[in-house]
Amino acid sequence: MFFVLDIATDIGLGVLAILIIIVLGVIVMYNGFIAKRNRVQDAWAQIDVQLKRRYDLIPNLVNTVQGYMKYEKSVLTQVTNLRSSIVSGSVQDRAQANNQISQALKTIFAVAENYPQLKASDTYKNLQDQLANTEDRISFVRTSYNDYVLDYNNAIQEFPGNVFASTFGFKRQDFFQTAEEEKQPVRVDLTSDSAQGNAPDQAQPPQQPQGKKQKKQQ
Repeated sequence: MFFVLDIATDIGLGVLAILIIIVLGVIVMYNGFIAKRNRVQDAWAQIDVQLKRRYDLIPNLVNTVQGYMKYEKSVLTQVTNLRSSIVSGSVQDRAQANNQISQALKTIFAVAENYPQLKASDTYKNLQDQLANTEDRISFVRTSYNDYVLDYNNAIQEFPGNVFASTFGFKRQDFFQTAEEEKQPVRVDLTSDSAQGNAPDQAQPPQQPQGKKQKKQQ
């Protein structure tokens, strides 16, 4: 009888030990999920700061260049309309708006090459530098954010993490993706404006008097 009790005690202790190991494993896994999610949220907060900084800079840029860029109003309107989209909505929506604004800003900066007075403006140059610096910061933090998202998503989707992740309410996070167009050089087409006589004012060669042309033809 004592032998049976010893066996039962050993089995009970074994089961208890297994349960303790499982509980400790779940606690460690849960804390790991929390740590990984916190890193994702912290990286996103840094992106959010830079997106809001870009949000604040865009109106100043538009006000500075609109007096010069009389024939590129559609680009300026696009930037203005997209501005609010980078500070609201889902991660994917804000990433898409940010990519579109990046392309529009590149177009503005490229077109500005046709306006020497604008290029020489200290206000314009300062805004251009600030926006470029903001874009660099977004790019840098985006890399860290996407790395943290990948690590977090793998943790909650791989076994045995996926068994407990859904139970504790851990959900997959979206990447802050870069559009393929952003990696390509900007192409500025001003031929339509030029054809309509809307090209920026250029110095024209002096015309010869009509009398001199007639003499040469004779």
